[in-house]
Amino acid sequence: MKTSYRISKLTKSDKPAFVSLMSRAFSRDPLFLHVFGDSELDHTARNSVTAFLSFLFDKSFLFYEEVWGIFDEDSLLGTYVVEKPQTSKLPNIKGGLLLIGMLIPLVFQLSGKTLMLLNSYMRITRSAAPPWKHHYLIMIGVKPEAQGKGVGKTLMQHLFQTIEDDHESQGIALDTEKEENVGLYRKLGFTLREQTKIDDVPVFCMVYQKNR
Repeated sequence: MKTSYRISKLTKSDKPAFVSLMSRAFSRDPLFLHVFGDSELDHTARNSVTAFLSFLFDKSFLFYEEVWGIFDEDSLLGTYVVEKPQTSKLPNIKGGLLLIGMLIPLVFQLSGKTLMLLNSYMRITRSAAPPWKHHYLIMIGVKPEAQGKGVGKTLMQHLFQTIEDDHESQGIALDTEKEENVGLYRKLGFTLREQTKIDDVPVFCMVYQKNR
């Protein structure tokens, strides 16, 4: 990677770049295709993906979540959303109230089937999460033109350093629907905690525990 690349936390002004990048990075993702449809061919599916990613980005500012990205000057090359271990329930109460206000327009932007599938996915994956405090990698994506250039690896290294510096966190949990990703994450030190599915889409729940 170029040494001029910088990693920084995304701000609210980065929302359009985040939504655009993740829309393209996940356009062929098995779960996105199953939940939303083909966003490359279907206008309704594309609008649904945009609405969901916009909601996901906005939600990160209400809870123990952060969005980090790699930039080449002002161009966003890759990004990830991570949930941090919670140390207090008080901020979540306020965030939960604000979240309700955000969910209302989302209900009108997504179909009932889509909302049910998203709820099922959250229930399935969170039930497979480890009992110890951890960071949960919600999403990680790389701009198609930047794939294969070490952007994703650098983002993961940044996340690893984050958990090493965080005494509250014992590791990372993540989920992937691509079987080929399982081997890649294993090379980074992750283990397969549980394999499940949502309808016919396989879901691989993986964990990385530090100081093992």
